[in-house]
Amino acid sequence: MTVEIPLEADWDRAPNLLEGAQEMTLTAQECDLAYWLSAVAQGTLRGRAERGHAATTPAYMRRPGPLRDALVLELGNRSLAESRAVRVLSNYVIGAPGVVEQEFFVTQVVDEARHAMIFRQHLTDLGVPEEGLLDFIAEQGADYTERVLNPIAEFATTVVRDEGDFIGAVAVFTIVIEGVLAPAAELSERKWTLLDPAAAEVARGASIDEIRHLTVGSSIVREHLARNPGYRPRLIELIRRGRALWDELPSEEFVLEREELFQEGMGAHADLLRDYEVFPGCKLLETTPKQRYDLAERWTDDMAEVRLPYMGIPEAVELIRTTR
Repeated sequence: MTVEIPLEADWDRAPNLLEGAQEMTLTAQECDLAYWLSAVAQGTLRGRAERGHAATTPAYMRRPGPLRDALVLELGNRSLAESRAVRVLSNYVIGAPGVVEQEFFVTQVVDEARHAMIFRQHLTDLGVPEEGLLDFIAEQGADYTERVLNPIAEFATTVVRDEGDFIGAVAVFTIVIEGVLAPAAELSERKWTLLDPAAAEVARGASIDEIRHLTVGSSIVREHLARNPGYRPRLIELIRRGRALWDELPSEEFVLEREELFQEGMGAHADLLRDYEVFPGCKLLETTPKQRYDLAERWTDDMAEVRLPYMGIPEAVELIRTTR
């Protein structure tokens, strides 16, 4: 029996993260456990379940230097972030008000755990020893964990576990956490497309999953708010708290650290990148670390301008907007 893979889960047909998150509508009812077992396990992951890619890592990506250092830093920190998401979202499974929501967040927990795994696996493709890999990642990302991941995780966990607000926690994860981090993930795929096709595929697979997480999370909030309009003040309060927290985090510092390394490293591959555009009309070689960071910030705003009105809270766009 042939399984028909829906567009959003098909490796070749799925839109990129930004397009999918802005244009697609998916619900928890549609994306249940059966959907994951067929569309994701037998579709998105076909041929890429273990390592997240079917491409070859160029030999130069295993040589010491700033380009490799940039990717090692990125993959390590993203693996830590995904592992922390697994712990946070396990509380969502416990706090889910019904089987529909519970099943969806079970699949998201699996998705995030797989992302952490494939980011780790690609580090070994780059020559990082498998023995002691977890310790290497933890040591490299200790500052990032302490200053960025811990405060975010504590906030989301407090809302769902301690305050008992499942819908609010979904909004926090969808709007503040994934909504702000997703554009950087999109940029990662575009940056590595020619330099390391395997890294780009790893990012592509994770982004396909993130489309589902963002759109289903948005639908859960939208449906609840439509049934319970009196919840709006509480929702806006949580978004304010989340935005205030994000503004205090030194996320730009960590992103720019690896973008500076990337900038130094990509110069050695100018011939390969000569005509490559990171987005239409903008060649990757002509961008700076700050420009790439600002680009991801603008993508965050673009997503918010679509997803928040869809949820029924257009007034929250200004709260989330990164460019004032």
